[in-house]
Amino acid sequence: MIKQLIFASTLIITLGAFSWTMMRIFSYMKFTKPFPIKNIPQRFIVMMKVAIGQTKIFRHPVMGFLHALVFWGFLVILIGSVEMLSDGLFATERVLSFMGPVYNVLFASGDIFAFIIVIAILIFLFRRVFMHVGRFYGAEMKKVSKIDANIALTIILMLMLTLLGMNTFYVLSSAAAGHELLGFYPVSEYIAQWINLSGETVFVWHEIYWWAHILLIFIFANVLPYSKHFHVFMSVPNVFLSRLEPLGYLSNMPAITKEVKLMMDPNAAFDTPAEGEEDVERFGVLDAEDSTWKNYLDALACTECGRCTAVCPANITGKRLSPRKIVMDLRARMKEKGPGLVKKGKDFSDNKSLIRDYITEEELWACTTCNACAQECPISINHPSIIVDMRRYLVMEESAAPGELNAAFTNIENNGAPWQFSPEDRMKWAEDVNLGVPILADKIAEGKQVEYLFWLSSAGTFDDRYKKVSREFVKVLNHLKVDYAVLGVEETDSGDIARRAGNEMLFQMQAMMNIEIMNAYEVKKIITCDPHDFNTLKNEYPEFDGKFEVIHHSQFLAQMIKDGKLQLNNTFEGQRITFHDPCYLGRGNGEYAAPREVLKALSAKNIEMARCKSYALCCGAGGGQMFKEAEKGDKEVFIERIEDAIETKADIVATACPFCMVMMTDGIKYKNKEKEMRNLDIAELVSQSLGL
Repeated sequence: MIKQLIFASTLIITLGAFSWTMMRIFSYMKFTKPFPIKNIPQRFIVMMKVAIGQTKIFRHPVMGFLHALVFWGFLVILIGSVEMLSDGLFATERVLSFMGPVYNVLFASGDIFAFIIVIAILIFLFRRVFMHVGRFYGAEMKKVSKIDANIALTIILMLMLTLLGMNTFYVLSSAAAGHELLGFYPVSEYIAQWINLSGETVFVWHEIYWWAHILLIFIFANVLPYSKHFHVFMSVPNVFLSRLEPLGYLSNMPAITKEVKLMMDPNAAFDTPAEGEEDVERFGVLDAEDSTWKNYLDALACTECGRCTAVCPANITGKRLSPRKIVMDLRARMKEKGPGLVKKGKDFSDNKSLIRDYITEEELWACTTCNACAQECPISINHPSIIVDMRRYLVMEESAAPGELNAAFTNIENNGAPWQFSPEDRMKWAEDVNLGVPILADKIAEGKQVEYLFWLSSAGTFDDRYKKVSREFVKVLNHLKVDYAVLGVEETDSGDIARRAGNEMLFQMQAMMNIEIMNAYEVKKIITCDPHDFNTLKNEYPEFDGKFEVIHHSQFLAQMIKDGKLQLNNTFEGQRITFHDPCYLGRGNGEYAAPREVLKALSAKNIEMARCKSYALCCGAGGGQMFKEAEKGDKEVFIERIEDAIETKADIVATACPFCMVMMTDGIKYKNKEKEMRNLDIAELVSQSLGL
């Protein structure tokens, strides 16, 4: 009875302390912005795959496997912890043993997993203490972070050792008392053979280990919320609540949509704002409370593992941006400001903010929005979304974008492209060579509806190098006798650059104008050579009633080859080709196969770079970087990437994106490899192979 009272008192204190901590931490959420939760069945599938199945952790196979074993082991051992709670409260012994063979399997698994976890934790501690693993370091990783990690790992180690000790002396005490052993403990039974104790001593040691284990559980539960290992609790719900859209997608801002629609039609009627919309005080994120509660949950769940920062092209090339720091700063800022918000309400100010006091503008503008960080995060934190939200504040509230981006915004607004070209010149790329490209308006005027709209994009229209790609792809379309047309002077910039650089209002204006034109022409299918516009038209235009079937030219060409409509010759026989994956085709939309299927059809040797497919490094042009000077660092991102290509000793760097083409071409020139290496778009490769 005394044991029960002590146990119950300890449990009450533990639960009380834990509840107080959790209430304090989560009380800050009511000051953040809403985050909609839909598609519960799909979320459950994602949770089972990513959180329970640990699929993303396996992107680092060896250490990922060890981490997965620790996680799965905890799930199994948790059953034993529940049994201990029942036994402690109600003075029962092995209360779940009624499960029979199932009990034996579960507790044998728990015993084996405890031993495996001991080995894994020792390896983790060795790596942290004695090995200089790059991603464990960084400006944001203070000494306290390292101490915190070591303490948490040490407690886990002690938990497993006390569990094995408890099981071992349970085996010995059962034998000493002549009782039936409830459960099966393969590791502990083996250890018991080497312990030369008997009588009352084994019962005492069992009690010592039993209490040590349960008290460590209670202590660990209250240490976790103050540790980076809070992800033990938070990772599963965070994955359940993670974004379901493709990585290339950026969320809409309904408040901006309303503003733009009013600008376009002052007499338009609007539905009553959704809950929270009428309270919008600023566009974008200036401080912690401007983020969504899901952003804050991300910050709480962050494991500080550094996988995001390790693959960030800006960080790799010595720039100040660290995606991990962005998330950690959000958590730290909310921890600092949260108590004041609770006491004094949402109007509380301490004259500090997340931007500038924690995160510099330089960090924000260094991001290429390549989504490598989001791809790598084992618990599905989406770093680019919060970065773009802070850019939105800088652009729309302070007009504080870099000067080059402001010039691009002005050009898009006035000329329909980020460059200072006249909209009337949009067909010069074809007219200059008498290509005779059909115009959609002319086709409609003749009473004809085309199957495909060929969306040129601003780069495909005005960039001198990529105009050549547009021409070659048109030659392929003509060769195939495809029923297509272009918008001509009616096409205007998709707004992709504006959105990712934070100018949400300009993006939505562009999107709504384009959609209005395409819907008027009853456009159903769109082909484009630009992955950025492919992503924007496919994933982001539907929110503004622009619902089209969007096809990237690599997908179209691959399908034509598969259908036998394109028979390529041996123009490139004996040449070595390596393919650079565009971020917004590959990571953004999961398309890695199509461009490779096209290259396979060529009579060339295809060689992969060390960093390829979902591990590919960004070219450095995304997120508006194409139109501004790069932030200070050790080198430019495009140089880092072209070095990957040079290592393959390829004759041709194949690309499938106008931005990638510019950056790879610049890289080849910078490295003085123009005589040894060429940069060709897959459309050019196909056209040349056809002899067009």
